[in-house]
Amino acid sequence: MTHTDTTALRWFKSSYSDSGGGQCVEVAVCPCSGERSVHLRDSKDTGLAGFAVAGWVWEGFVRGTVAGQA
Repeated sequence: MTHTDTTALRWFKSSYSDSGGGQCVEVAVCPCSGERSVHLRDSKDTGLAGFAVAGWVWEGFVRGTVAGQA
């Protein structure tokens, strides 16, 4: 799998997503190319382009969210 091939990734829906049509996001971790990356996409329309960030960027976002900074 290449860094841009997301078909083999295992996607997880946010625990805050619901079936009511609200804001929904899916996340997948990719260990490709030696450096872990985190991919995000709209769970309501998975055919749309998503985006990826470096693992350390995602970890900082999660830490900040848990601490109430986001």
